[in-house]
Amino acid sequence: MDDRPPDIRLSSARGRWVVLTTVLGSAMAMVDSTVVNVALPRIGADLDADLAALQWTVNAYMLTLAGLILLGGALGDRFGRRKVFVTGVVWFAVASLLCGLAPNAGILIAARALQGIGGALLTPGSLAIIQATFHPDDRARAVGLWSGLGGVGAAVGPFLGGWLVDGPGWRWVFLLNVPLAALCVPVALRHVPESRDPQAHGRFDVLGAGLAALALGLVTYALIAAPDQGASVVVVGSLVVGTALGALFLYVEKRRPDPMMPLTLFASRQFTAINAVTLCVYAAFSGFFFLTALQLQVVVGYSALQAGTALLPTTVLMLFLSSKSGELAQHIGPRLPLTVGPLLCAGGTLLMLRVGEGSSYAADVLPAMLVMGAGMVTLVAPLTATVLASVPTGRAGLASGINNAAARAAGLIAVAALPLLAGMGPEAYRSAAEFGETFRRAMPMCAGALVLGAAIAWATVRTPGPEGGAPECKVHCGVTSPPLEGAAGEG
Repeated sequence: MDDRPPDIRLSSARGRWVVLTTVLGSAMAMVDSTVVNVALPRIGADLDADLAALQWTVNAYMLTLAGLILLGGALGDRFGRRKVFVTGVVWFAVASLLCGLAPNAGILIAARALQGIGGALLTPGSLAIIQATFHPDDRARAVGLWSGLGGVGAAVGPFLGGWLVDGPGWRWVFLLNVPLAALCVPVALRHVPESRDPQAHGRFDVLGAGLAALALGLVTYALIAAPDQGASVVVVGSLVVGTALGALFLYVEKRRPDPMMPLTLFASRQFTAINAVTLCVYAAFSGFFFLTALQLQVVVGYSALQAGTALLPTTVLMLFLSSKSGELAQHIGPRLPLTVGPLLCAGGTLLMLRVGEGSSYAADVLPAMLVMGAGMVTLVAPLTATVLASVPTGRAGLASGINNAAARAAGLIAVAALPLLAGMGPEAYRSAAEFGETFRRAMPMCAGALVLGAAIAWATVRTPGPEGGAPECKVHCGVTSPPLEGAAGEG
């Protein structure tokens, strides 16, 4: 590794190539987290899959991504960020090819789990490469360009997914990643310099990552299987063992010298509080977008393209207004935005109760999406800033990774639990009447989680001190997790 300080300028041809490859890599994983939702009804019909299989199509990806994303960042720091990033892109592309060729739901779910592993390798590396490559004078602009272009990709994701599903077919939602990877990898190998963290040391917390993934997987299995199997020995046993493994994970993380998730970070009351808010709001977001994409197609009768287009207002608002929201929160503090934002989102979820058979987009769907988008704009940037400011600057990257993983884990549990709590049967999505009835039970539950997040924020969040880090990503459009920040303030 070359230990010289980074000196690539953004204005150079090499600098533009570096931005291109990191945007392509991160966009593959970010877009894939959202476009699959609009493809679910067509996947179910084509593969003769029940609701549980559709839940696993979403959750298998989130499970491995949430469980391994912290480990993926550590691997890049130790073995080389470019090497791990390229490995992740290739892995993601091969898994995407398997998804696109899957002959049945079982193979699709297994391939989605493999996709999540690739996502965990490439997602942390894309921003780390930007930070380690560019001259300090250009780093902020490079991160801004990377963040903005990634936001555009995330914003158009549902629209693109719907167009692919209605056009060449749902398999192209996955197959499209293959040519993107074929462009990304050679550019990365030719133009991105290798970099490592010279201070990275100690053992990798493979045990912690494995325990976290197993605990989440078993609890998720119990929640998804319960509607079909009831309180069977397998369901109850999975829930009990998963909960026990979760407790063991916390015990291991407390005792290990180099834990994946240092529990000492939670000594900060602010950090603990903001992660509690994160769990509430991102559980609601994941449940909302999972069920809404189905509601618009199964009950309202939209095509996949129409459903994807209907979801655009939320991400477009975030694309254009998230940076302004961050600036406002700097002036008034995070407590008010983190209280008002979830309440606005709760209003958006309740407005979705008006959406059913014969609904008008302009009168029923659009107002719900606009209110939901306004709430997300209000809270996401302050949430990220508060996470980074609640810990010392040197631990900002780790704090962001934990917050990102917590959001994905919350979404994973929500997608598994909401259909169970709402009483959705295995074939619910095949019946407009049954799905519409259970959807109306699920939306108040999402709203309740958001109100709880607002209450926690109002009671616990305070304006952080000046010693913490600050966000680098000013634009963010992802609805499944807050932005994954680097070690803010370095350089």
